[in-house]
Amino acid sequence: MDTVLKINGLTKRYGKITALDNLDLEVKRGNVFGILGPNGSGKTTTLGILLEVINQTSGEFEWFGAPSNQNTRKRIGAILEHPIFYPYLTGVQNLRIVCDIKEVPYSRVEECIKQVGLDERKDSKFKTYSLGMKQRLSIASALLCDPEVMILDEPTNGLDPQGIAEIRDLIIEIANSGKTIIIASHLLDEVQKVCTHFCVLQRGKLIHTGLVEDVGKGDMLVEVKADTEDLQTVLEASGMSSNIKRELDKYTMTMVNGYSAAEINKYLFEKGITAKHLVVKTKSLEKQFLEILAEQEGGKS
Repeated sequence: MDTVLKINGLTKRYGKITALDNLDLEVKRGNVFGILGPNGSGKTTTLGILLEVINQTSGEFEWFGAPSNQNTRKRIGAILEHPIFYPYLTGVQNLRIVCDIKEVPYSRVEECIKQVGLDERKDSKFKTYSLGMKQRLSIASALLCDPEVMILDEPTNGLDPQGIAEIRDLIIEIANSGKTIIIASHLLDEVQKVCTHFCVLQRGKLIHTGLVEDVGKGDMLVEVKADTEDLQTVLEASGMSSNIKRELDKYTMTMVNGYSAAEINKYLFEKGITAKHLVVKTKSLEKQFLEILAEQEGGKS
C-alpha cells in the first residue's frame, strides 16, 4: 500500500505557544484516518498546514511522494470550518460557482448532488437547507474535482443524531469508492464506526497511533448482575478474575486468560445463583482514548 501523506517533524508556534510539536505521521492509500484530540490539541492546525492555509514553523510534509504543489492540491478535496455558500442561490447554482473556481465541468454537479443524496432539494435555495443538508452540499463541493483524498474537519459538528448517522454513512460510502479520507474529530464513537486508523494528539504532540480494529483487544471484561448479597465474594472465589469492580448494581470482572463468560455463568449456576445480566464488554475507543491521555499525564507526574 503506497503512502499518500508523509509528515516529518511538523511544528507550529504562535509566539510562546507551540500548537504543533514535531509531528511525524503517515497515511496510506485507502485509509480512513481519524485525528483525535481534546480542544487545543493541534488537529485543525495540522489540517490547516496540510492544506497550506497555515504556514508551519518547521518540518515538512509530502503528498503522493512529493512536496505539495498546485497539481497535488487538485487531487485533494477538503472541508474546513462551517460550509459557506450563497444563501439565495440553489444547491446546483452554488456548486456551479465552485466548478468555475476549480475549473471543473458542470456535468460533475449532478453526479455529486446525487452522491450526497440531495437530488430532491438540488433546486432549493441554500438558506432553506438544514444543517445536515448544508454539510452534505459542502461534501459535494469537495467531491467535484473527483479528489483522491478527502480532508474533513469535524464533519458532524453540531448535527443531530440523524444528521450524524447520514454523514457517517456518506463518509463510509465515499471511502468504499476507493478514496483516502482524513478526519479530525472529537466524536470518538463516530471515529470508531468510520475510521480504519487513528492517532491521538495532545498539546500538539502525537501520543498514540494505531488501528481502530485493535481497540478493545486485550483483557476480556464481563459484566455480571444477580440477586444475591454476597455476589462479589462468590465471584472472587471463582479464581477466574484478576480484578472485580462494582458499578452500581453490577460487577465488572477482568477475566484471567482462558476463562470465558460461559464458564462464569456455569459456575454461578452450580452455586445456585442465576445471573440476571451477563455481558462481555469490549473497550470503546472513548475508553482507550481517555486511558491514553491519562497515561500521558501520569508519565509527566
